[in-house]
Amino acid sequence: MSSGAIAICIPARDEAKRLPQLFDALERLTVPAQTAVFVSLLLDGCEDASAALAAIYRARSRHRVVVTSVDREPSNAGRARDRAMRHGIDAAGQGAILLSTDADSVPAQDWIMAMVAGLERADLVTGDVVRAGHGRAPEQDRIEAYYARLFALRRQVDPVPWEAVRPHHHASGANMGLRAASYRALGGFLAVERGEDARLVDDAARAGLRVRRDAASIVHTSDRRVGRARGGLATVLHEIDRRGLDGVGVAHPADQLWQYRMQGLARASFAVEAFEPLAARLGLTLDHVIGVARDCPNAEAFAMRVVPVPPGGMRHVPFLTAEATLCALTASVGKAA
Repeated sequence: MSSGAIAICIPARDEAKRLPQLFDALERLTVPAQTAVFVSLLLDGCEDASAALAAIYRARSRHRVVVTSVDREPSNAGRARDRAMRHGIDAAGQGAILLSTDADSVPAQDWIMAMVAGLERADLVTGDVVRAGHGRAPEQDRIEAYYARLFALRRQVDPVPWEAVRPHHHASGANMGLRAASYRALGGFLAVERGEDARLVDDAARAGLRVRRDAASIVHTSDRRVGRARGGLATVLHEIDRRGLDGVGVAHPADQLWQYRMQGLARASFAVEAFEPLAARLGLTLDHVIGVARDCPNAEAFAMRVVPVPPGGMRHVPFLTAEATLCALTASVGKAA
């Protein structure tokens, strides 16, 4: 397995305490034959010892390490991640594979191999993210298990050939990979305070790219309660600690299941160019559905663009209600299969 050039792109802001374990993990990575690995480290206005640690690492690493420093600005996860990615392209070349992770994370030894294998089947791979505190935060574990079951249900009613044998539900910049050409075509991570990773994955699907959620690719990440992005994972964990599951609301799983079913129907309709039944099920005019199809390069883009929210809107319910409902939905789908 040879991949040419790979750029591992990492934004960091005041991560001196965690960078050593990341650097050690990068040195342990198994690398495909005849592959050059570049590490693009973006020091995002660091005021601690991160720069000194980066210089030491660059001198000892078996990889080609590129360190870029920018002046401190208000924290913006999307802007920092995009800068790291673009410096990675500059270093590794326009044909490179870009892998994204975080400064407080530790990729598994076979991370590169798993990502490269996934990108042979798909255009964007988002790997699994395992919190350091898994097992010590039962409420968060329960929420993650819920979303894992929901995504498994999605692929049960709307299977796609590029999905992993063992999928998961994450869409995190701590574990993501795609080719430089795809990244440029999507416009990169948007300069938003948080959610830039999920937004890129959504944009990729709407553009018709094959998105693969692959649990074979693993990155261990921090479960800290004080984070860099307002409203990010650290904030969510802190709120769960404070309020428990009673304060958590999620989209109604029945409404999401409706969307998944309709996306599967949309793929089938696009393949045979028969749109009348789909238009009727979606409550849309035939002209509208045909117009969307004309603007889409493939069935994936069509499925992601044409399916609206459910007829009654996307309801939100307490997590405990959603959890019980999902169990019933999963059982009913299993009986119908």
